[in-house]
Amino acid sequence: MPKEPVKVKELPVDKRIGNFNEVVSGYSENEALSESSRCLQCKNPVCISGCPVSINIKEFIFQITKKDYAGAYLTIRKTNNFPSICGRVCPAEYQCRRACVLNKSKLAYCSPEAINIHLLERFAGDYGMKDNLEIVQDKNIKLSKIKAAVVGSGPAGLCCAGELARKGIKVVVFEGLQSCGGVLRYGIPSFRLGRQELDHEINYLSKLGVEFKTNVIIGKTFSLDELFQQGFSRVFLGLGAGVPEFLGIKGENLCNVYSANEFLTRLNLMSAYKFPEHHTPVNIGEHVLVIGGGNTAMDAARCALRLQKIKGIKPDVKIIYRRTEAEMPARRLEITHAKEEGIEFKFLTQPKEFYSDDLGFVQKLNCRNCRLGEADSSGRRSPVILEGSDFSIPCDLAIIAIGLQANQVLTSVTPGLKTDKYKDIVVDPKTMETSIKNVFAGGDIVGGEGTVIEAMGMAKRAAKFIIDNA
Repeated sequence: MPKEPVKVKELPVDKRIGNFNEVVSGYSENEALSESSRCLQCKNPVCISGCPVSINIKEFIFQITKKDYAGAYLTIRKTNNFPSICGRVCPAEYQCRRACVLNKSKLAYCSPEAINIHLLERFAGDYGMKDNLEIVQDKNIKLSKIKAAVVGSGPAGLCCAGELARKGIKVVVFEGLQSCGGVLRYGIPSFRLGRQELDHEINYLSKLGVEFKTNVIIGKTFSLDELFQQGFSRVFLGLGAGVPEFLGIKGENLCNVYSANEFLTRLNLMSAYKFPEHHTPVNIGEHVLVIGGGNTAMDAARCALRLQKIKGIKPDVKIIYRRTEAEMPARRLEITHAKEEGIEFKFLTQPKEFYSDDLGFVQKLNCRNCRLGEADSSGRRSPVILEGSDFSIPCDLAIIAIGLQANQVLTSVTPGLKTDKYKDIVVDPKTMETSIKNVFAGGDIVGGEGTVIEAMGMAKRAAKFIIDNA
């Protein structure tokens, strides 16, 4: 068994910061065989407990060691609809890899010694995609009397649609935007998740009979009652959390202060980096500040850096975060990539006020230094502002990436749909059924922002209940 983990190949920094091409190349066959051979094939594979959809990790890795790549793909697809996607974007270091017995870290994320489960999953997923391997409908189950509406085509909606369609249920997915994929398309840049992989998975669902209707906003175009009137007997709500949070400081409404949601949507969904070839523009500055410490902040900062490079501007992007790197919720890989690409991190820094030039465009950000105090409800130590520590940072474009709140377009016009104090939909955690009978929900609209695989886990619970009680 190899002692060292197999490091995945990545595009060199000088080859990647001037474009939106995928950075991580994935394992070759020989690399996948070498990495899979490190797996101890534990009698009690605790790594499975770290996976929100309970992939049989031990089995699919064993199949890779035997060069049964089709078998590995099919094993994963039994519980995970999107292996190529999850192998790229899942925070495995906090989930399955952290549970691996080879993990030596006592931190919230795993050590490098843990098996690179996500990269092996990606290898198997990409193999299945290239060979056009498909999971067919279960011919032994006939549930054609059931017609389900899925609202939202993000990871929760797509997963639920796939689970139901495989059991012969007629599914129609309603998406408010012009393209399907939800946060997978508008939120995650193509240098992390190639559009080929995303489109393949959506096309796979179409082959299963799933119908997609775009530019339809449930809550505006149709109400929930109207969906039932149209013959849908089950509804799954994968609405996401699409409303950006803001800092609540002076100057936040100045020109060239973006929410990360708008900035990334313009770039990822509308290809603003190719303007005027594509019609949607996006501004960029010489001195860009990104406020936040999650994956969205990393994505926004790395996108801004690429946009500067494409526009011929000397890259200058800083991430402002009020805690230290240890408290950052972003994936370690994304933090590493951001550092490699030249993004500067300013930790223990609290934004205080934006200042403008004479034309109303942001010019600088006044900040204060912090220290870490006691842990808060998130388990992280709270930042404590150091009075009298004010300083300013030049800034002609700022991106606020501190979180997202629930999308209330539907919930605000559906009185019978119970929500909590955060406006997230309340569900039965076992069945994912809402306060309205035969209406289910999952993903970020339930419990706030989470990971792709966590959203899929909720969707699978809802789909199972729908199927079992059809």
